[in-house]
Amino acid sequence: MADKVAVITGGGTGIGRAVGERLAGKGWKLALLGRRHDKLEEAAVATGVDTLLITCDVSNADSVQAAFTQIVDRFGRVDMLFNNAGMGAAPAEIDEHDIAAWDRVVGVNLSGSFYCARAAFGIMKRQSPQGGRIINNGSISAQAPRPKSIAYTATKHALTGLTKSLFLDGRPYDIVAGQIDIGNTLTDMAAVMAKGMPQADGSIRVEPTFDVGHVADAVALMAELPLDANVPFMTIMASKMPLVGRG
Repeated sequence: MADKVAVITGGGTGIGRAVGERLAGKGWKLALLGRRHDKLEEAAVATGVDTLLITCDVSNADSVQAAFTQIVDRFGRVDMLFNNAGMGAAPAEIDEHDIAAWDRVVGVNLSGSFYCARAAFGIMKRQSPQGGRIINNGSISAQAPRPKSIAYTATKHALTGLTKSLFLDGRPYDIVAGQIDIGNTLTDMAAVMAKGMPQADGSIRVEPTFDVGHVADAVALMAELPLDANVPFMTIMASKMPLVGRG
């Protein structure tokens, strides 16, 4: 279908920006959502296509609904949502975890993904042609936690349930959902991995990383499938990172 419209949260930096650039190169129109308008503007210059920039706090339901109203007003439809916005908290054991930090992580990673999926699902259900695709950025923490990462890990495990529910509930409307679990792609957020990350045995070790462009390729592959085919779960990671066999 011509004039495909993709919505990307956390679209101004890192994985979101890389995915936007890749989809733009494949002819998609873009709506980039993020908290920092200056970063969104930088990302839009890199895409070189028809791009709508919306400053949005995904943890705020009203802000999300207003954003999707703007998207429909501009493009008329939504064909793909990449629920990419996410954050972590300072490492801490549960009894020492800051309550406000927990609320922020849950608000962005889980509630924000729900709010955006809710808005996109309603549009996809009612538009013509009907249907669309929702891709959630799960992280490998949806499979195996790092030490002292309870808020981030809990939200990423919850995203797996969100993905499965969306996949099931979307069937009558040609709405499909998938999740990409990403491990150690080299973005600004992952730079710390080059200095060493806590391991389950208590040690600190440098972990290998890989180029974010490969993540963009993987998301684009999922996004461009016809709606009668789906990748429900994909893991893409640095080949030598210690995911398999953590302990």
